[in-house]
Amino acid sequence: MSTDAEQDGQSLADWRRWHEERIVAVAAPHGPLSLTGTHWLSDHPDGRIPGVPGRWREDGDEVLLTAGPEDGLTLDAKPLTGEARLGPDRGPIDTSRVARGERRLVVLRREGLWAVRDFDPASPARHAFRTIEATPYDPRWSLDGVFRPYGSDRTVRVENADGRERGLGLGGEIAFTLDGAAHTLQVAVEPDGSLWAVFADATSGSGSYRFRFLRPAAPDAEGRVRVDFNRALLPPCAFADHFICPFPPPGNTLPVAVAAGERNRVDA
Repeated sequence: MSTDAEQDGQSLADWRRWHEERIVAVAAPHGPLSLTGTHWLSDHPDGRIPGVPGRWREDGDEVLLTAGPEDGLTLDAKPLTGEARLGPDRGPIDTSRVARGERRLVVLRREGLWAVRDFDPASPARHAFRTIEATPYDPRWSLDGVFRPYGSDRTVRVENADGRERGLGLGGEIAFTLDGAAHTLQVAVEPDGSLWAVFADATSGSGSYRFRFLRPAAPDAEGRVRVDFNRALLPPCAFADHFICPFPPPGNTLPVAVAAGERNRVDA
């Protein structure tokens, strides 16, 4: 039977591996640092997006892309000349359908509005990035929690990082105790059953980024869940200004300083 010290040692090793993998993923050619623009088609009624080849227009439930040889675009890895009808890209960025060399042009739909995202491995942000500042693992921040689902899904309107207000779907809350005080965080439920919380705390905007994400694994059959703030994540908008991350919903700002997890991006 393993001792507490052995379990903590394994948790530390797991955390270090997780942290190293996060740095690699963020710095990947089509990771979040490579996003150079999110272009809403409603802002470009003529279909011309500055710096983005082709002509992009909304057409009902699709985007109509028109390209000529001079645009240098490919669709499904084949040169695109003429018209193509596109839906939202849902897979990994590097598998998106439209590309121009190493750039990936990703179709996005959010609340009925269409956008094109431009991911460029040559982005200045990607080449300036050095690491993710994170607090070393501390078992104090790995807590027992309980997931309490709502009777039905709820949607709240919250401000996003681009200044617009959008709906945030919530499926329940996780309850946990920290230093003898009870706390809750409202969470979304992902398709695989895992949870997602957007939260802030007393360090937000000073010792850490202005808000962070937490992604607990799916609760067990009795609703028990591990709330591990050692794995608090910087949101994508900490790496590129063109993401539209939601701010924490009401009630998800903890009154304590969560000195754990990822804190800030560090550039060279």
